[in-house]
Amino acid sequence: MMNIGILGTGFGAYHASLLNNHPKVNRIVVFGRNETKLQKLREDLNVEVTQNIEDILLDSDMDVVDLCLPSHLHRSYAMDALKHGKHVFCETPVCFDLEDALLMQQAEKQYGKKILVNQFIKFDPAYTYLYEAHRQQKYGKLVSLSLKRETPPLWGDLGPSSIPAQFMIHELDLLAWLLGPCDPCTVWATEVVHPEQAQVRAYFQHQNTFTEVIASSHMPTSYPFTVAYEAYFEKAKLVYHESDENDLVPTALYEYTASGQQKINLESANPYEKSLDHALACFDGLSECLIPLEQAIQSLEIAIKIKHRLEKY
Repeated sequence: MMNIGILGTGFGAYHASLLNNHPKVNRIVVFGRNETKLQKLREDLNVEVTQNIEDILLDSDMDVVDLCLPSHLHRSYAMDALKHGKHVFCETPVCFDLEDALLMQQAEKQYGKKILVNQFIKFDPAYTYLYEAHRQQKYGKLVSLSLKRETPPLWGDLGPSSIPAQFMIHELDLLAWLLGPCDPCTVWATEVVHPEQAQVRAYFQHQNTFTEVIASSHMPTSYPFTVAYEAYFEKAKLVYHESDENDLVPTALYEYTASGQQKINLESANPYEKSLDHALACFDGLSECLIPLEQAIQSLEIAIKIKHRLEKY
């Protein structure tokens, strides 16, 4: 049984709801600055709350710090948690600067504790299916892949310099996991109505597989938040589309082969919940880790290279 300290009451509140009553969790303490949010969490979930972060960092009985603060704060608080003998589960993006990420990696080795990063896309059943189909050569060689993430302007600054690390990072997590890290061969971006909105496209050549990653933050307000992929194999094509409840197009994965079209029945699973559950198993030494800091750094490096290429435009 583990004791977990959650830093942050934004996405941290969601983490608290997922971890509440988890069979491996004994105690949850949530840190935040907003007393109203903290009291609501205490009433709704019956968790402990505090406005003093040292109540978590200095508590020798605390096993894990779940870091849900803004990404520019991750390095400082992750390193403090490691220094005080706690493992860290860190929201994505792990940070914005490679230097910060490497300092976090160095602290892991120094203090003998782990930082795991919420690369939740690896637990989404549709993307797991794609990974396994490629790994097992189910349809022959993967020839090309298109990954897409689109949103109306809901999330603040997602202009050309912000999109790679803050929005496109999930597809980059998938790409590095699926095919290995690779430098972009071409990048393209355009600002549209507002400088905090943009569309970015990055193109990659992994040996014999060509990949494009598309991220757009300037969709009309009527357009649902959408993720999708099209995977072209030697003997098949997979087409996946997922969007929020405002979309008339249903979430589905289809397989097209010489035998015809077939809908793939995916398990119903919450990838955020599965990622958290996996992290707890890894901290217990019970699972081979799919979300190590090292792999999050690989995706971050790709995002930074895309950003730097875009800055040259």
